[in-house]
Amino acid sequence: VQLQASGGGLVQAGNSLSVSCAASGVTFNRYSMGWFRQSPGKEREFVAAIHRSGGVKYSTDAVKSRFTISRDHAKKTVYLQMNSLRPEDTAVYYCAAGPSVILSNLQSQNAYAYWGQGTLVTVSS
Repeated sequence: VQLQASGGGLVQAGNSLSVSCAASGVTFNRYSMGWFRQSPGKEREFVAAIHRSGGVKYSTDAVKSRFTISRDHAKKTVYLQMNSLRPEDTAVYYCAAGPSVILSNLQSQNAYAYWGQGTLVTVSS
């Protein structure tokens, strides 16, 4: 199983960026997907998750009105559209795949069996 994250980069505060994560070696529609991030000196934290059906989504309050998670089953890819970016959004963003279908579980890193390598998003002020 491989999760390949891409799309990170340097962006000015207030602008938008989309990161994506392509899955291979996995039956994509059997896995819920999540995005986590880790800023320098901080613990990895939950950002957003999407049920394996694509019909239910959840995101942390810090990004709820600005970030949108989505998935494309044909492309086996999960996306995170990030709008109105802030310097505090600067982090390495990781995608993850897990078999859980309970949305509350998907906030925990323990719910995920597979992880991507991360993509760096830097927001300048």
